[in-house]
Amino acid sequence: MNEYSTSEDVMQVAMMKRTLDELVRAGAQQMLQAALQAEVQTFLHRMRRLTTANGTRAVVANGYLPERELLTGVGTLRVRQPRVRDRRAQEQRITFSSRILPRYMRRAPVMEEAIPYLYLKGISTGDMAEALAAVVGRRVANVSPATVARLNRAWATEHAAWQRRDLHGKRYTYWWVDGIYFNVRLAPERPCILVIAGALPDGTKELVAVCDGERESAESWREVMRDLRARGLEEGPRLAIGDGALGFWKAMEELFPGTAAQRCWVHKTANVLDKLPTSVQPPAKRMLHDMYLSPTRDKAEQAYKQFVAAYQAKYPKAVACLTKDHDVLFTFYDFPAEHWSHLRTTNPIESLFATIRHRTRQTKGCGSRQATITMVFKLATDAEKHWRRLNGSALLPRVMRGERCVDGVFVEAA
Repeated sequence: MNEYSTSEDVMQVAMMKRTLDELVRAGAQQMLQAALQAEVQTFLHRMRRLTTANGTRAVVANGYLPERELLTGVGTLRVRQPRVRDRRAQEQRITFSSRILPRYMRRAPVMEEAIPYLYLKGISTGDMAEALAAVVGRRVANVSPATVARLNRAWATEHAAWQRRDLHGKRYTYWWVDGIYFNVRLAPERPCILVIAGALPDGTKELVAVCDGERESAESWREVMRDLRARGLEEGPRLAIGDGALGFWKAMEELFPGTAAQRCWVHKTANVLDKLPTSVQPPAKRMLHDMYLSPTRDKAEQAYKQFVAAYQAKYPKAVACLTKDHDVLFTFYDFPAEHWSHLRTTNPIESLFATIRHRTRQTKGCGSRQATITMVFKLATDAEKHWRRLNGSALLPRVMRGERCVDGVFVEAA
């Protein structure tokens, strides 16, 4: 008895859900149809004083356009759009264009946003219709791989325009830089996408560059920075944060020599620990944390020396990994303490790359090099919308003026 009751209950719930979906869809269709009718009536009322040569009203209703389907958030709606006719001579005629339902619209704006969102989050072009069907029902035949291909072409055009934007008058306080490699299904090479994010003098962060590079070489980074200078960027940032393995630093010394350097402690910690046995890593990690979380440079240097003394004899490779960048591990102490959490790591880019890696894992890489750079650009601009301003933004003008800090505190000039 209970088994049958449970089965019947499930069926009733499913039927109620289908009925509710149908009611919502029917209501939305009626509302859309009524809105289109009202829009046309309003237009006809505004045009009521226009007349033909024989004195009759010039602009009149003229039946309906052929019925068409519109993909919306509540499913596919079938709409009959009212048609308007101007009976005057060709050179006098006024054309009516609906603002509610433009002539070539086949998907509601919310669906136009959903398609690129699903694609960028890892839904392949072949699975797009099925993914949307789970939200809006099965009648989504007008969402095809060709739709996403068109989006890719549009995004490529957008990226090309963005790469040509004028940078005259731009100033950046800080840069975060990194590179990420990708597998490309239809090509043997693994492109490296070079990314720069920057902090403006008001504390907001923005993308500076998203470029296709040949490895993380100095020459690839030179091309990026030469291009930035050619488009009007006259000065480099006060400080750049990145991994020590990048060819970026050599290029930076040549093209923006006044920029200070800070190694990313997330990268440095991972690289050092990778050269230690697993059993030793927990205490070593605590010692590394003591370095970059110390309140003063002197205490950080003490923690640094303790690490070297503790591991030099048994694990020289780990110590060498740490000591080779000693000069640029503690640069952040020369900047306001309010900014330290932003300056010790490349977090803005790391969080972006985490999203990109997730997307490429889902789809096993992009099909072409161009599709790869386009996808990275769109994901980067989407992530940019959610970047928060720097802590202590009010201090940035003082940083830009080159005022001196000691252990995170500005030192008044004598």
